[in-house]
Amino acid sequence: MKLKKNIATSESGFIFNPATGDSYSANPVGSDIILLMKDNKSIAEIKKNITSKYDVDDSQFDKDYDDLLAQLRDNNLLEH
Repeated sequence: MKLKKNIATSESGFIFNPATGDSYSANPVGSDIILLMKDNKSIAEIKKNITSKYDVDDSQFDKDYDDLLAQLRDNNLLEH
């Protein structure tokens, strides 16, 4: 999955959709995942980065990643 190209993000977790004017905020883990997605990292690279940086195992990462993708999808922030 990829974020839409026009979506603005910051390292502090701020997410802005200029097409709608909507803004969102993510926690530190979500923010890191979003920044890695914007850098076109694969899910394997994202998982490796997050599980090594934070105290989270693979199954918890998978659940949290799926939840984040669902939220991004629900807010129309992902490319189809």
